[in-house]
Parts: sequence; structure tokens; C-alpha cells
Amino acid sequence: MRPDTGDTAWLLCSTALVLLMTPALALFYGGLVRRKNVLSTIMHSMAAIPVVSVVWLVIGYSLAFGPSVHGIIGGLDFAFLNGLVGEQRGTVPTLAFVAFQAMFAVITPALISGGFAERMKFVAYLAFIVGWSLLVYAPVAHWVWAEGGWLFSMGALDFAGGTVIHVTAGVSALVCALVVGKRLKYPVERPLPHNLTMTMLGAGLLWFGWFGFNAGSALASGHLAAVAFLNTHMGAAGGALGWVIVEWRHGGKPTALGVASGLVAGLVAITPAAGFVAPWAALVIGIVSGAACFGAVLVKYRLGYDDTLDAFGVHGVGGVVGALLTGVFAEAHTYSDATAPVGADGLIKGGFKQLGVQAVTTVVAAAYAGLATWVLLRAIDRFIGVRVAEGDEREGLDTSLHGEEGYAG
Repeated sequence: MRPDTGDTAWLLCSTALVLLMTPALALFYGGLVRRKNVLSTIMHSMAAIPVVSVVWLVIGYSLAFGPSVHGIIGGLDFAFLNGLVGEQRGTVPTLAFVAFQAMFAVITPALISGGFAERMKFVAYLAFIVGWSLLVYAPVAHWVWAEGGWLFSMGALDFAGGTVIHVTAGVSALVCALVVGKRLKYPVERPLPHNLTMTMLGAGLLWFGWFGFNAGSALASGHLAAVAFLNTHMGAAGGALGWVIVEWRHGGKPTALGVASGLVAGLVAITPAAGFVAPWAALVIGIVSGAACFGAVLVKYRLGYDDTLDAFGVHGVGGVVGALLTGVFAEAHTYSDATAPVGADGLIKGGFKQLGVQAVTTVVAAAYAGLATWVLLRAIDRFIGVRVAEGDEREGLDTSLHGEEGYAG
């Protein structure tokens, strides 16, 4: 069977959309830090593109999607993408799937950088994203997405990465924030974002790119992609509304940052459920996530940890909310262009077991990511150190680490 040209075209376009999300994240994060750290923060996202792409080519894809070794990890059969040229996966070329999944692998460690922005050594960051991609991302992706993965075999539902990407990244960001430590003078001083217009632009581009993230995960241009596309939009809309409504009642004013944060929270939460729930449920998931993530940000200040850009508060909490609510609202469907049912019935359809599977998957991913991240950071700190010198932090990482400034004059 030859590859389907429509499916292939949609997957390649989706791949480009997901790639766009990493520069969009750079803008989103870059606007939230102080101007003296804007370039260093943007570098965290942009550097992940070439570094993790190479890791993916050499061994990452093989560990994530190679033939399963006891359900734990993929073998080395596809190292350097050996034997994949000219092969087909479903209705698309295997290399199209490899490229699509590469963009997921790229953005995930970049998300973590929000937890330690403005205070980590760049060389330590590079070592971290290489190690994390191999020790955390590849194994968890194999468990949940690869045929033969132990959580996949258990029936875990994660349409586009709520657990694999957002739970692992969010929890890892929290561990990074705790291990690296607070910024100087935090929380006595809470620096304000230096450019919210940049952050709003980044949020808009994330919304745009997320259609490829979720709808592209259908791996075909049919009914399932259409469902995921609409659900993605409704999740984002619900997240923005949920966050702003609670924020308005709490602080008396709706903010642009609240809209941006809320829509991202909604996008995070709908990601695991995108192809498995009805549009009305996607809206509910978004609203719940927006409100929950706003609450998580408030708790951060009460507990005193310094998750600089709320990577855990938005991605970690949003990912957990989405993964669990997938087990509540999921419905099994058989589409006219599919040969097998998609998804499984969740709690509202009597699928009590599915909610339990979602809970186990979430706990396992969070616990493993947290422990592995702690071990990795301790190892990096022992050999090269993870935190910049106090003088460099005061000066700003743009000039002290990169020898340049984001703004002239």
C-alpha cells in the first residue's frame, strides 16, 4: 500500500506547526522575565531545537518507538533511523512520523526551563536536556505510546502528550526549581514581566501551533483529526475563561497575562483528551484547568518555592487535570474512515476502570520524572554546577553568559 497523500500532507503540515510552538514558547517565556535575561530565556527554547533533534536522530526515536524490551524501553534497532527510509507507518511514511514526534521531543525539555529561568548555567542546561530526553522523555513515551509499552498495554489514554509531555515536564520543572533554588531576593522581590506584548504574541502562536500538536496526532486527515482540532480550540477557550473568571473575582481585574496563561492551561489539559471526548467536554476540561492552574499559582506564593514562569503550575497541574478528566469524559467511537474503535469509555459512560488507569499512568509518570530529574540534576551539579555565580545573576544572564543584550540603549 502506498502512503496516503492527504494524510501525509496533513502530518507534514502538523509537524511544521509543532515546530513553530518552540519559538512561540521562547516568546511566551521571554516576555515574562526581566529584560536582562530575555535572550538567555529565549535561548533555552531555541537551543533545544538543534540539540534534541540530534539526540532524536541518533538514539531517541529508537528508545521511544523501537521494538519493546519488556515494555520498558525501545531497542536500538532504529538508532540513526536505521532501516526507516522508504518504510511506512499506517498510511504515512515512517519518516514523517519520526519528524512529527521529533517536534514533541524538542519542546518538552524547553517547557521545563520555565522552572529555573534566570539562574541556571547554559552549559548545565545543555547537559540537562540531553540527559532528560534520554532518561525521562524516551522511556515515558515508550510506556504510554509505543505498542508493547506497559502503560499502553494497560489501556492508558494520552492522545497527544498530556502525561508524556506536560506531566513529566511540569513535575521536572518543580524539581528543578527546588534543586536550583530561588532567585536572589525572592520572594521579597517578585520581578514583573518586562514585555507582556511579547508574551501575548507567544500565547497566540502557541494556540495556532497546538492545532498541529493535537489534530496532527490523529496521523490522518479525517474525522479524528477534525474532532481533535475542534476540541483543541474549545479547550483553549475554556481555559482562558476559567482562569480569568477566577482571577477577576479574586483580584478585581481581568489581566492580559491571565488570558495568556489560561488559554495555555486549557491547551495543556485538552491535549490528552483531544481525540477522545466530545466538544462540550473539551470546554469543561478547559474551564476546570484554567481555574485549577490559577489556584496552583497562588499556592506557589504561599509555599514559597520559585517556579519562575509557572511551568509546574500550568503544565504540571494542567497535565494532571487533563489526564484524569480524560478518564471521566472519554467515549469510544468508531468513525467511518477508521477500521477500529478509537479511545475507551470513561467514567460518565460507565468506564470506572479507565479513570483508574489514567490515575496510575499520571502517578507513575510524575513520580518517575521527578526522581530521574533529581538524580540527573545532582549529577550535573557535582561535575559542572547548575547555578550561575551570584554576580552573574545580578548582572543578568544575557551579558554574563552570552555576551549580548536583548535591547540596545
